[in-house]
Amino acid sequence: MDAYSMSVTSAARKTQSRIYQDLRTSRLNSGVKLSLDKLLARNLSIMDRVLKYESLDPNRKSHVGVVGAGLAGLRCADLLLGNGFRVTVLEARNRLGGRLHQERLPNGHLIDIGPNWIHGTKDNPIMDLTTETSTTVGRWDTKSYVFDEAGELLSMSDGTSYSTIVWDIIEHAFEYSNKYCSEIDPAKTLKDFFQEQVPARIPETEDDYEKKRHTVLQLSELWGAFVGSPIEKQSLKFFWLEECIDGGMCAFAYRGNVSLTSHTRCGAENLFCAGTYHKILERIAQPVIDGADIKYQTRVSEIHGKSIGASDIVRVKTTHGQILEFDEVVLTTPLGWLKKNQQAFSPPLPERLSQAINNIGYGCLEKVYISFTTAFWLNPGADGRTVQGFCQWLAPSYAPDSNPERWTNEIVELGSLDPSVAHPTLLFYIYGDESQYVTSTVRSLSGKGERDKFLLSFFKPYYSRLPSYKEGHPDCQPAGCFSTDWLHDELAGNGSYCNFQAGLQEGDKDILAMRTGIPTEGIWLAGEHTAPFVALGTVTGAYWSGEDVARRIAQAYGRGKAEKVLDVI
Repeated sequence: MDAYSMSVTSAARKTQSRIYQDLRTSRLNSGVKLSLDKLLARNLSIMDRVLKYESLDPNRKSHVGVVGAGLAGLRCADLLLGNGFRVTVLEARNRLGGRLHQERLPNGHLIDIGPNWIHGTKDNPIMDLTTETSTTVGRWDTKSYVFDEAGELLSMSDGTSYSTIVWDIIEHAFEYSNKYCSEIDPAKTLKDFFQEQVPARIPETEDDYEKKRHTVLQLSELWGAFVGSPIEKQSLKFFWLEECIDGGMCAFAYRGNVSLTSHTRCGAENLFCAGTYHKILERIAQPVIDGADIKYQTRVSEIHGKSIGASDIVRVKTTHGQILEFDEVVLTTPLGWLKKNQQAFSPPLPERLSQAINNIGYGCLEKVYISFTTAFWLNPGADGRTVQGFCQWLAPSYAPDSNPERWTNEIVELGSLDPSVAHPTLLFYIYGDESQYVTSTVRSLSGKGERDKFLLSFFKPYYSRLPSYKEGHPDCQPAGCFSTDWLHDELAGNGSYCNFQAGLQEGDKDILAMRTGIPTEGIWLAGEHTAPFVALGTVTGAYWSGEDVARRIAQAYGRGKAEKVLDVI
């Protein structure tokens, strides 16, 4: 997830909200359904082995392998080190951070090519790290800037009116999904829900009702940029898994409020990480750099559980043929990687876990940064208007050659951020077929010049409609650009983050199955796809997931704080 946030859960609904129920339990026991007897039996079996090894070698530390040095892996490794484990991190890249990564634009400004947002200011460890590292954050006002399909900027009142209807329907969809989940046809989509709701909110008695309905339905397509897939693929049955928690901490993170901006309806904020995540990443990584053995450019090809062989050891084979042995292994690879590499596990994954991995969707959100010498859109145009924050272009009919499918586009502009980090750059969020087309075309071109020429030509119909744009004026000429390509990144799982698509039958139980992992084989899973429901697909969710797995392992070895065991399914 990666653009905006809102919170719609009222205090009266908290006791009925599925995400609240999960949050209350998952932070106690990591969401694992284990009876006390089973947990004790598991702990005793591990402790028997630990005591045996300690009697043979009193200086021996239990050894945990952490596969992946993204945020989940780094946080997990940190806590394991703090609990006295020996930790080896296996990272396929030549750097730390995984999808939490930065690059520099041609103008020298540092940008995040993964997550851009800090989801909530209340009870959020990432927000605490933001403060600790003096990372600059950004926010925008609640104005709505929307270009219609003819390329005309809607009036502020019209834009706000249409956006309000969209988010009212979103709120209702949360309530409906939460209340009637068991009764909703798995095939029903969020788009279906919009098509049912829009006529009731814009009756035929209104002037130009057909045009208004048409515009609201076009605006609803922007949800695709929030989950990385079109709304015709979004599950209504499990739409509640995208719902928010107060304080802005939500799985419906990277979202917007009634005017598609960064504030939430409850008054809490989701902040743009204006100074980028680099200092936060450095802070999280430092204990691991200091205390763990990090093996870079080490790609895992096989994972053999404890039942394979007679030594009660997890064995990991790398693509270079190296065999590494551990007492436990934490796999923090992205969901997309798990989908493509289930054959790597021996014994085969339990059927329920394999189903869960296959069932949960995986988005394809990409970003394109285009920089200029001046943020010309902040200067009033002929009509006195500017654009600050978010801006959308709905189903454009004016770019038939470059965009015959009329993909909706939207940006967040970075020129109005804190002066210490602001730069004249437009950040485009693209998803679905558009992201497939853009990334594939860029990959097919040779040389940066050709790639930049394509990107600037493709997005010019949109940025050229911003206020104060003048064709040929030096201030309006792009100074550089950068595009992401997670779709073609095998280590990222060829995508971005988990989502919940039509046809899903047991989405909540799928998440819980992945969250549980295979402890009996010494194989544990972490990552944004195993987070508490309220933080799925977020930086905080990845952080929490690594933290929770580390605590569970420490508890199993008698080193962690005892916590109450609850049945959460």
